[in-house]
Amino acid sequence: MDIRTETVDRYIESRLSEKEAPAPATVNRETGLLAQAFKLAVERQRISAAPKIRKLSEKGNARQGFFEKAGFEKVVNSLPDYLKGFVQFGYYSGWRRGEIRSLKWTDVDMLGKIIRLRPENSKTNEGRVLALEGELWNVITRQWALREYRKADKTVGFSLYVFGRRGGPIGDIRKSWDAACKEAQVGGKLFHDLRRTAVRNMVRAGVPERVAMSISGHKTRAIFDRYNIVSEDDLRKAVERTQAYLSAAPKQDNVTAFPESKPEAKEVAVS
Repeated sequence: MDIRTETVDRYIESRLSEKEAPAPATVNRETGLLAQAFKLAVERQRISAAPKIRKLSEKGNARQGFFEKAGFEKVVNSLPDYLKGFVQFGYYSGWRRGEIRSLKWTDVDMLGKIIRLRPENSKTNEGRVLALEGELWNVITRQWALREYRKADKTVGFSLYVFGRRGGPIGDIRKSWDAACKEAQVGGKLFHDLRRTAVRNMVRAGVPERVAMSISGHKTRAIFDRYNIVSEDDLRKAVERTQAYLSAAPKQDNVTAFPESKPEAKEVAVS
């Protein structure tokens, strides 16, 4: 009851004035948890009203990391074998890391060549279906061949997870990921950049945005647009196409100009 709107404002200003101040998005996540707590308290009639909690602008907060094909392949070649398929799936599907990690063979229809993501494993709590064609299908078939592993008692087991290690799901990959990016000389990349790259690649390939959003699992157009990043290479190609168009344009105007007509001389009567 002692927490008022002014109390939250003072907290926000205090966080932003710190020597190593967090990003506005970080502060919003913190105050967002508080707002959710108040919402639940009101719903359960513990309190009658909740304070208004302002949200800081996150404009310009969108990251712009993405992979070009050559850099991506270098990273894959530098990864441990058990992570190669995991990363390739992220590059081609645009799925979130947690969604890929959760996949079990019971989610895969090998005959129908589709994967069904369960709602409980989706960030949006909505299931979706992914068709397996081309490189995506190749990734899954390679993982099927690698599902066998050796147990502690020296017997053979079969992993329940599509992308697993020693029978369990893949754990923290940051150390291996950072090492691979460093070796491939693409330092500073995030696994989430694969998601941005997949969206950009689908748009470049002419996939309708509605279909691309269905594949990647983007629920709103606003968030999808943040991932559909225009790279410097896109801008350069746009200028090149414009220059090519201008170069192919006719050098001279094909319109024939008519000579200007001179005023007719008038006859003057002389008396």
